[in-house]
Amino acid sequence: MSASSSKKQLSAKSITAMKGDTPIVCLAAYTTPIAKLADEHCDLILVGDSVGMVLHGLPSTQGVPVEMMVMHGQAVRRGANHAVVVVDLPFGSYESSPEQAFETAAFVMAATDCSAVKLEGGAHMAPTIEFLVERGIPVMAHVGLTPQSVKGIGGYAVQGRGDDRQRVLEDARAVQDAGAFAVVLEMVTEELAIEATKLLDIPTIGIGASNQCDGQVLVVDDMLGMFQDFKPKFVKRFANLGADAEAAIKTYANDVRSRAFPDEAHIYADKK
Repeated sequence: MSASSSKKQLSAKSITAMKGDTPIVCLAAYTTPIAKLADEHCDLILVGDSVGMVLHGLPSTQGVPVEMMVMHGQAVRRGANHAVVVVDLPFGSYESSPEQAFETAAFVMAATDCSAVKLEGGAHMAPTIEFLVERGIPVMAHVGLTPQSVKGIGGYAVQGRGDDRQRVLEDARAVQDAGAFAVVLEMVTEELAIEATKLLDIPTIGIGASNQCDGQVLVVDDMLGMFQDFKPKFVKRFANLGADAEAAIKTYANDVRSRAFPDEAHIYADKK
């Protein structure tokens, strides 16, 4: 059961209706405690396949199985009662055919009680998006840099520069026309993000794009500063919890070794 909240439960249609209004707030999160914190302040919580790298130490998102997405989707849904919970379809679980995508999406939605799924890809994925939407599955699209295909596009490089600009715009239009309720624009130039946001009737959710997108998304662990050695240009650290956590662990270790912990406040005595 999800957490209690005084706020109204949002839906995919609610997110689409926010186009051009107050910017949409989205975080990628993977656990119940973080979902409970984010739910009070976010419109969208994305259970991204980045969970494989962030929490499980995988070298990329390509090794993430459907079962991992379901486990973390369930955890986030338990903590969210207001925000729209969107779960990524992982690499290899939807690309071969619309039918495969529907089977995976239906399983994920039934198992997690999420509100929508997200898949990567532009014009070539439009028929799949249309197939899912026609069968009652809300879809968030993802164009620009698509991490699941990063090996094929030559690494984590900014997309949409020069001759590539028209391709990204055509991808964005194609996923909108296929029925996506919103689209993530990842690592595109500011000029392209502004143009795409004006072009589309559905919200653009930027990550490494522009503050002129209709909303923004970051991985919660990144914006909280949990990783000291990972800071892409598009990430702003709103806290430095990684350093704080390490300092606390160091103090704990010192207290244990010196027998300063546990002290009288943390132990039990016989009743007299």
